[in-house]
Amino acid sequence: MEKGSSRGLKAIGFGARDTLRLEAGMLLYGQDMDDSTSAVEAGLDWALDFNKHSFIGRDRNLREKEAHPARKLVGFEMLERGIPRHGFTIEKEGRVVGRVTSGSFSPTLKKNIGLGYISTETSQAGNELDIVIRDQRVKARIVSLPFYKRTSHGIS
Repeated sequence: MEKGSSRGLKAIGFGARDTLRLEAGMLLYGQDMDDSTSAVEAGLDWALDFNKHSFIGRDRNLREKEAHPARKLVGFEMLERGIPRHGFTIEKEGRVVGRVTSGSFSPTLKKNIGLGYISTETSQAGNELDIVIRDQRVKARIVSLPFYKRTSHGIS
C-alpha cells in the first residue's frame, strides 16, 4: 500500500468491486446467475464449445440456443430518478416481464444502471421498461452490454 500510494493506490471494499463489475457487465454468481441459470440465458454461450460431444449442461444450452430461451439477461439504464436493486420487479406495459439481479449508481457513467432477466420477446436494445421501486414505476431503457469498456482514450 505504501509503495502504491504515490500512484493513487487505495484500499477498496466490496461495494466498489460490485460497481466496477456491474459497469463492465460482469455477472456475480449467486446474484446474477446460479445453478438454475443457463449460459444461453446469461449471454455466456460464447464461452461454450458446442462441437464438444459432452459437457455438463450441453443439452439444455444447445436446446435453448436453437429455440431461444424464455428469458434473457439484459442491461438497462434508468431514464428517471431511482436506483434498481436486486429483486425489484421489471414491467412492460403493466405486465411483469422479469426481475432485477443487480443495480447501482455508476460513478463512471454518472447514471443508474442495472442487470435483470426479462422475457426474450421484450429484450431488444432500445426497448423501454418500468422498474418498480417502492411501488412506483420508474422508466428504464435496455442497452447493450458492457455498460463501460475501458479504452486507451478514456470512457467509451
